[in-house]
Amino acid sequence: MICLEDHIFMAQAIKLAQKGCYTCHPNPRVGCVLVQKGAVVGEGFHRRAGEPHAEPIALSVAADHAQGATAYVTLEPCSHHGRTPPCADALIQAGVARVVVAMGDPNPKVAGSGVERLRRAGIQVDVGLLESEACALNPGFIKRMRHGLPFVRCKLAMSLDGRTAMASGESKWITSDAARRDVHRMRALSSAVMTGVDTVIADDASLNVRLSAADLEGIESNCALPSPQRVILDSRLRMSPQAKMLSLSGQTTILTLDGECERRSALEAAGAEVVFMPESNGQIDLQAAMSYLAQLEINELLLEAGPRLAGNMLQAGLLDELVIYMAPHLMGDSAKGLFHMPDLVQMQDRLELAITDIRAVGRDWRITAIPSNCH
Repeated sequence: MICLEDHIFMAQAIKLAQKGCYTCHPNPRVGCVLVQKGAVVGEGFHRRAGEPHAEPIALSVAADHAQGATAYVTLEPCSHHGRTPPCADALIQAGVARVVVAMGDPNPKVAGSGVERLRRAGIQVDVGLLESEACALNPGFIKRMRHGLPFVRCKLAMSLDGRTAMASGESKWITSDAARRDVHRMRALSSAVMTGVDTVIADDASLNVRLSAADLEGIESNCALPSPQRVILDSRLRMSPQAKMLSLSGQTTILTLDGECERRSALEAAGAEVVFMPESNGQIDLQAAMSYLAQLEINELLLEAGPRLAGNMLQAGLLDELVIYMAPHLMGDSAKGLFHMPDLVQMQDRLELAITDIRAVGRDWRITAIPSNCH
């Protein structure tokens, strides 16, 4: 029987899980709270892939107090040997009496077997408490496990009249410092950041995170932030080996159709990984590209691109979320628009959005929306 106390301790486990949101990918963000007679005796969260999961950390803190305790876990305890032993077994061996699970694990290697193993051991298991909040912790992990695709978040910046760059291509800076810092927070949340080669050529973009752990809310200040992987769509290998991002820490992967050996060798010598992709209408097959990135265990992909690539991704149904920063100025009707979508010619062709959040970020407004055609 679920009671108010259960809600309180599961909310605490969810808050703990958020502490790993910048560091534990490709693994899911998980928190665990152990309670004995109404008092917390142990808690933990998963910090980094290869390190202990939330449950064994909480159990080590609780020690003998875990016997007969209730465990609140945001994700079904794993039942398979990966980089670490099964968490379900650890809970059983510790002698917990009850496990409250927010959501089942979408990983086919678990998918109910963790709960089943606990119940076979005589442990009471309740599943589904604060499930929607737990799902919100791991949109990328859930989508990759269920659909073989990353969760793609598209960041865009525009003027009040919906323009992203002047006709000359000039775009620095549309938004304020506060908005740009917020974008770096989204980069830090992401397994990878993707753009098209035109953006790299025009801006010599870095696509790195220029924040420290101390700048991010809810994370341990001494935690080392991993660099998100950089992904460049460059069908004809036009990217320069002298591009700034190739001199930065972290992996740069170039997805291409071009097999020209000299250009490929120069980019690889500069540190890039060059990967050939299937073709669709003379361009990189975007669906195949997303499937490939999921195979690289990329959970959350941040797209920062121009109107053509953003429009192609949107029309292909590959964008899960739009994050649009709107600045309080006008750029005129000759400036470039937000999306290039020439197939939209009648009102019936328009793409519907569901706005989920609007808030001020500095002097700008951040609009978060879900496209109606996302996969």
